[in-house]
Amino acid sequence: MTEPRIRLAVEASVATITLARADKLNALDLDMLAELSEILDRVEADSAVRVVILTGEGKAFSAGGDIAAWGGMQAQEFGHHWVRHGHRIFDRLATLRMPVIAAMNGHALGGGLELAGAADIRIAERQAKIGLPETSLGMVPGWSGTQRLVRRFGAQIVRRMVLGGEMFVAEEACVNGLVDLVVDTGEALNAAKDYAARIATRGPAAVEISKLMLSIAGGEDNGAAVEALGSILVAKTGDLKEGVSAFREKRAAEFKGEW
Repeated sequence: MTEPRIRLAVEASVATITLARADKLNALDLDMLAELSEILDRVEADSAVRVVILTGEGKAFSAGGDIAAWGGMQAQEFGHHWVRHGHRIFDRLATLRMPVIAAMNGHALGGGLELAGAADIRIAERQAKIGLPETSLGMVPGWSGTQRLVRRFGAQIVRRMVLGGEMFVAEEACVNGLVDLVVDTGEALNAAKDYAARIATRGPAAVEISKLMLSIAGGEDNGAAVEALGSILVAKTGDLKEGVSAFREKRAAEFKGEW
C-alpha cells in the first residue's frame, strides 16, 4: 500500500493538511486531488475543527499541476477530467465552513498559487516565489487563476503574472496583496499555527457565519452561502420546531411566528 501523498493531522481545534510529494515539489496529480477531496470531507464533518492549515513538505508549497499527469490528455479529457475536476475540489476548499490558512513554505506556482488563493489567509516564507507561468507552456490557468484570483487579488496583478509571466518573491507578493504576512525561512507553519490559535479563541459560530458572509461578498458560491445562512436562522426558530412536531404527530401545524 502506497503512502498517502496528502496527510491530515488534527490537534485540538486545528487541522493541518500537508502536501507530501516533496520530490516533485508537491505537484498535484489526479490521485492527490482525490486524496484532498476526501480529506476536505473529513475536516468539514469534524465539529471540533475550527481552523485548517494547508502547507507543503520540503522546499515548495506546490509547483501546481503535474505536467506528467495532464500533458498527454486529449482536449476533452483535459477540460473535463482535469480542469473541471480540480476546479470542484478547489471550490470545495474555498467554501469550507472554517477559515483556511495557507502556510506557504516555498514556491507557489500555477495551480499551487490557485490552491493558496482558495485559502482565507496566506503566510509566505521570505524565499518563496509566486506566479502563474502557464502561458509559457502554451497553457492557461485552469483552477480559477483568472477567476477567483482576480476577485481576491485584483485584475491587474493577475494580468502581470498571466500575460507577462512576472513572478514575485514573498515581500513583493505581500506589497501587491497576494499574501498577508511574510516570515523567515522555516517559519511559515509556526506562524500559521499562531494565527490559527488566534482565530480559535474567537466565537466559532460568529467566525463561521462571518466567513459565509464574506464568501457572498467575494462571489464564492453565493447561492449555497445564502441558503446556509437562511437555514441556520430558521433552524433555531419555534416555528420550525412546531412544523417538525406537527409532521411527526400527523396534525396541522399551528405556527405562531416564533423566532
